Amino acid sequence: MKFVYPNAKFEAIGNPFVNSKELDSIAENKDISALKEKLNSLRDYNVTGEDISSVQKSLDQNFIQTVEMMRKDSQKKLGKLYDAYLEKIDIVILKNELKKLLLGKPLRKDAADEMILQENKKLIVKLQNAKKEDVPQILTDYGFQKSLINLISAEKSDFLAIDMEFDKHFIINLAQVKVPYKCEKARQSFVQHMIDIVNIKNVLRAKQLGYDIDTCKKFFVAKGAEIASWVFDSMSDAKDIPDAISVLEGTSYYSFLNNAMEHYNKDKSVQVFENALDTSLLKIVKDISIQNYVNLGPTLRFLVSKEFEIKNLKIITKGVGENLSSDFTKSLLIKEVA
Repeated sequence: MKFVYPNAKFEAIGNPFVNSKELDSIAENKDISALKEKLNSLRDYNVTGEDISSVQKSLDQNFIQTVEMMRKDSQKKLGKLYDAYLEKIDIVILKNELKKLLLGKPLRKDAADEMILQENKKLIVKLQNAKKEDVPQILTDYGFQKSLINLISAEKSDFLAIDMEFDKHFIINLAQVKVPYKCEKARQSFVQHMIDIVNIKNVLRAKQLGYDIDTCKKFFVAKGAEIASWVFDSMSDAKDIPDAISVLEGTSYYSFLNNAMEHYNKDKSVQVFENALDTSLLKIVKDISIQNYVNLGPTLRFLVSKEFEIKNLKIITKGVGENLSSDFTKSLLIKEVA
């Protein structure tokens, strides 16, 4: 019964900006003012700003406000789940500032103000006042994995590997958060598929950048829903990216990736495959929602879809602000498929 009201509310609000019709329409706006006016005609948006950066920041705030609305309407036992999901935003700021520190560049003084969770605000302040040699111990004190600490301590920084370790940190936290017993099945299914997607993205990025086979194999996060270690190893052994994707034939991800192959052959960028995997995630949370309709399913679907809505609107904002063609902008959007 505790899920009846919030799930009904989330479904009533919906996620229009992961659907082709609404996205294509809003991508046709000719300037940022018209875009804001269109968004602000909807009850769930109050977008401010006069330029690309300020509008995008306003959209980020909308996502945070939406999560806080969801937290308020949900039972208290889901509070930690929302915290774990919001940490995604903090991690982007944290890893970018950490890279600056490793490169000997000054950190942004306002970085802590943009972070959401209090513990992460404290962490970034410590890093701002730290020397490079102090960083491993600071991160250890805050519970980060030894594998990340080793990368930070290395003489030469591998920023791709560091990015991957932060992704791993987020997933581990999400997997360990306590949720009501009846929500565990939905949460576990979601996390396992996220692990799959991160594993696939990791090996594709590594291959794009020319990492050797043994190094590629080190980027395995954990066994997910469909990607076991031997599948990951087979992808790492593949001679090129199309060959690596062929290893996934028979999984639920293959059709999404295979459909993007034509675009990859033109651009030779794995970004098209990352977008395809994000599209697959929308399909996954839709299925989880249907299978777990009376508990966490609709909540997860609304949360993930909202995240992609904001990403889509930020892309459109940039496209409109820089006078890019709407066709080009539309090609970058993550849309829900039937």
